[in-house]
Amino acid sequence: MFKEALRVPKRVYVDPWLISAVTVLLVIGILMVTSASSYTTERYEVIWYHYTRQQAIFIVGGIFLGWVAFRMRLTFWRNMHFVAGFAAALLLALVLIPGIGREINGSMRWIPIGPINFQPSEMAKLLIFIYVAAFLDAHYQKLRKEWVHLGSILLVLGFYGVLLLLEPDFGSTVVMLGVGLSMVFIAGVSMRNFLVVIIVTVGGMLFVLFSASYRVARLKTFLNPWDDKYGEGFQLINSLMAIGRGEWMGVGIGEGVQKLGYLPESHTDFIFAVYAEETGLLGVVILIAIFTMLLSRAFIIGKRAEFCNMRFGAYLSYGIGMWIVGQAFINLAVAMGRLPTKGLTLPLLSYGGSSIVTLLIAIGILCRIDVDSQRELIKRTQVKVEKDEATNSEAG
Repeated sequence: MFKEALRVPKRVYVDPWLISAVTVLLVIGILMVTSASSYTTERYEVIWYHYTRQQAIFIVGGIFLGWVAFRMRLTFWRNMHFVAGFAAALLLALVLIPGIGREINGSMRWIPIGPINFQPSEMAKLLIFIYVAAFLDAHYQKLRKEWVHLGSILLVLGFYGVLLLLEPDFGSTVVMLGVGLSMVFIAGVSMRNFLVVIIVTVGGMLFVLFSASYRVARLKTFLNPWDDKYGEGFQLINSLMAIGRGEWMGVGIGEGVQKLGYLPESHTDFIFAVYAEETGLLGVVILIAIFTMLLSRAFIIGKRAEFCNMRFGAYLSYGIGMWIVGQAFINLAVAMGRLPTKGLTLPLLSYGGSSIVTLLIAIGILCRIDVDSQRELIKRTQVKVEKDEATNSEAG
């Protein structure tokens, strides 16, 4: 796979496979939001395409902001890492302030901006990964030998984790820490030190998990949802029923039953269950293949950037790829009963402006890294050819 990353292109272009994967996911998302929200539109007495229209607006806005992000030089994002880190902390702190943050279902995760509920944790994840990539770029050599720099980035990640847990948002905390630590590992930290970090992190997350009664209740529901099939287990059971009804080929787009008031959050966190019911195992395999392709393209871009000594772009590429696909994996695992329930969207498919817009901005930055790394690779190749020609000329 990585041989392609070092192949010198004849001309610079944005990765068509990456763009194709993102486009297909957005189209699937529009279709499934339309289908999954059919009952919700009737319940809240809004026009039947209300959520589809809103999602389309979010996508258009996200594409525009993604294009703006793409037009920014990579050095801009690298130089703005302190601002990004501060902005992430500010956003996560503002949502906790009564009167600014809005509480929904017992969580303070949203800031109302007119008719829109902005979820700061989505944008904060991207800003945090920008900060981490810049930190790793600046200290990658010392990370392998000195504890102080490794400890510093862990304290920063821990600080953001605490802010997320105060909302509370355990799912986003897991994603943020998982991706952040993976970026640190890829940067080349020693295995011994990294194992110590993993043990401490896992121990801390287990403590957080068992310190809250509602998280323990979710864990018990995850282990046996049928013990409380009309309470805590209701959502998971209906999700499993939807996935089971899909069988091999699905019941057809729009023909699903579980979305008709049986499956809560059918157009947001549990949209995968509706998708699996209506497209079957075939659709699920295709969806997983698309996410896998997206991850491979992000790593190819990252590998090329790393080869060209663009470490910031490389680490950020790895981070964006792992973030999107890692969150998708968790969402699918939750819907299939393989992980306890968490409030995480399915990237690029679930309804929600904060997630869609932020992810498309991240894709825009990833495309910028792709283009810049191609230009650098072409430049290096031309320099090498000129040196070889000069050497041959002198020898002749």
